Amino acid sequence: MATIYFLYRSTRDNAPLTVRLQDLDSTNKKFQFEGKTELEVDKEFWKNTRHKKRNVDADDKKEISRVNDELSKIENFLLSEYKIEKPDPTNKDWLKERLYYFYNPEKENQRSDFVTSNIQHIIDSANTRENSKGGLGLSESRIKSYKNLLNIFKKFQANKRFKVKDVNIAFGKRFLDWLINEQNYSEGYAKKKIDDLKSVCIDAEVHGIETSTQLKKVKGGKTKNDFIIYLSPSELKKIERKNLDSESLKNVRKWLLLGCNIGQRGGDLLNLTEENFINRNGLNIIELKQQKTGKNVTIPVLPKTQEILQEGLPYKIAIQNFNNGLKELCERAEINQIIPGEKIAMVDENGKELPKDDKGRYIGKGRKRKIRGNFPKYELITSHVCRRSFATNQYGELPTPLIMQITAHSTEKMFYGYIGKSSMDYAQQIADFYAKQFVKEKKEPQLNIVKNVSNQN
Repeated sequence: MATIYFLYRSTRDNAPLTVRLQDLDSTNKKFQFEGKTELEVDKEFWKNTRHKKRNVDADDKKEISRVNDELSKIENFLLSEYKIEKPDPTNKDWLKERLYYFYNPEKENQRSDFVTSNIQHIIDSANTRENSKGGLGLSESRIKSYKNLLNIFKKFQANKRFKVKDVNIAFGKRFLDWLINEQNYSEGYAKKKIDDLKSVCIDAEVHGIETSTQLKKVKGGKTKNDFIIYLSPSELKKIERKNLDSESLKNVRKWLLLGCNIGQRGGDLLNLTEENFINRNGLNIIELKQQKTGKNVTIPVLPKTQEILQEGLPYKIAIQNFNNGLKELCERAEINQIIPGEKIAMVDENGKELPKDDKGRYIGKGRKRKIRGNFPKYELITSHVCRRSFATNQYGELPTPLIMQITAHSTEKMFYGYIGKSSMDYAQQIADFYAKQFVKEKKEPQLNIVKNVSNQN
């Protein structure tokens, strides 16, 4: 348990007191933080008067009360901050910084200029912030993203404490390098954290906090998705025909087949209930509001969907259990072609995947990271395969605008970057189009001009 001590550490007759906070680390080794207060006292008073209970005059009693009141305020403030922040024992400047804010408290509506304080402010005010859908309240995934940024940034800054104005081009490069090369995060995730950090700084700037003139030039951004994983019609047929003895896997299969026929994200798919199935003007449809985009989507219930749901909706399942079940289901269906891709794995300090036992459990301690490599396809399957499979398999079969109405892609550029079609696929599609046109032209009757015999000599 942390303990506060106040010390007179000066040779002068009058000087400010030193405050020391002591505690034990995880190995029960003692550590301490130390800093100077602004409370000046007389050396003789501190040594010979303050601790006396009796035989002191009225003036001394008044001074003792004043000093003790001030020390209590400092002690309560530091212990409260220590409990909240849980600073690293090696951060020797922590207590000095806290004392600064004790004597310079933030005024109402005034924000701290430290990066971590501004990240925390966004988290604390998440329920009243405008979201991308135009409403109030950040989504759970967005809040989680900021919480992850806070934990990552605290680890990055270690014993230092960076301010918002420190975030410039050089800082962004250094942070990105640390994320990728020291923490083994994927390039895409690392760039996303840079974008989140820029958002924090821009929010701080709106509230009057100084930012770097280079802030807009700090580079984050999305990375091109080189690995588009989807299930082809033949693979879906293999999965559909596979004999299963597990009811849970049968349920996973039902969700998968349904998802690949309605083209929605995993969260929207697994939240479907009978209330989403509606008949309008004699047409059976599925109506839902996408969690990520806030867009209302209407999907016709096609014969294949009716076939999948002839015994009703599959029972509810958590997204994580669905993802795990998909991998097992696809492994059993022998969707095991070795392909390049990315997957979440437990890795060692060098970013290498840990070995597994015969039950598929990782051996040893590591940290979760996204890794690239060549893997059996079933290891790369997640709930997102439903939406990608629908979009990819329907491309060329249905007009692209109709597919986009269901997937809710905003532009064709976004859609084309999303589907798993190669240049060879497009070449084949063009060749098929012209082949159909050639057959069509051959079937059309030819108009022949017949000369009028009577007009000939």
